[in-house]
Amino acid sequence: MIIIKQNDNLRPRNPLAATIGFFDGVHAGHRFLITSLREIAARNGLESAVITFDEHPQRALKADSPPMLLNTSGEKMRRLDSLGLDYCVILPFTAQLADLTAVSFIRMLAHEWNIRMLLVGYDNRFGRNRADGFEQYRLYGQECGMEVIEAGQMASTGPTVSSSRIRKLLAEGKVEEAEQFLSYPYRIAGKIVHGQKIGRTIGFPTANILIDEPLKLIPAHGVYAVDVLINNREPYRGMLYIGVRPTLGYGSETVLEVHIFNFEQEAYDGDISLELRQYFRGDISFGTLDELKEQLQRDKQIIQDFFGNGH
Repeated sequence: MIIIKQNDNLRPRNPLAATIGFFDGVHAGHRFLITSLREIAARNGLESAVITFDEHPQRALKADSPPMLLNTSGEKMRRLDSLGLDYCVILPFTAQLADLTAVSFIRMLAHEWNIRMLLVGYDNRFGRNRADGFEQYRLYGQECGMEVIEAGQMASTGPTVSSSRIRKLLAEGKVEEAEQFLSYPYRIAGKIVHGQKIGRTIGFPTANILIDEPLKLIPAHGVYAVDVLINNREPYRGMLYIGVRPTLGYGSETVLEVHIFNFEQEAYDGDISLELRQYFRGDISFGTLDELKEQLQRDKQIIQDFFGNGH
């Protein structure tokens, strides 16, 4: 997949079939849309492209409560690349772009990006104030030699897949349900940094994690079973704690600490990525470190049993 930004000199030579969206999460619904796009492109002898943005529109427009992100920009690009697209066009989401009418936006896509077919998600609306709908898009496209097609809805017997629904599930610790909608385990990545080293004094050394992306959504506080990858080498398993360490009384800052099973190495400043597999309990304040240690021993046994049962 070739990634092109608006300020690059590169432009697609061949005409494109494209679709538009921020694609946070590149979830199952996005994958359905992109699969449909690739099929349309192949049938019509076109190359395929997604048009996306460098910033979430709600953040760029300074909404009251803009969403945290399911993917970093790098994660999103890797997930889009895995879907066999020819191009990804990244536009800066500016106030000027947001103020474009739908007709002006469609003309820009046709003339600047050589888009000849545009697949519009069944619930996607764009242009100033989202004032127009699919029939207007289709007519605007005809004026500049673009065929605008409305995508079908992904067949499902359950709730509609959406990034906002996935964010809600993660905020509740429901990582297994989120995984079903994402079509992959939720991932957190960062650097291993020095912490207070309290865990090693009670037999549970942990890797403290500094997240790569400050806008990345952190799931509910509590304890999780996780798959762990350090410096992109062999995988491990472990238990992740997300919370404010109420037993230790260190304040209100949320920390992420992972106890990695069967791992004895020093890995400070190393890269670490975690895939969250299951949520087991919430954040608890204990009266003593001994009580905390006993609970951690129970947590470890439960999570090892979870992985031992084929998870």
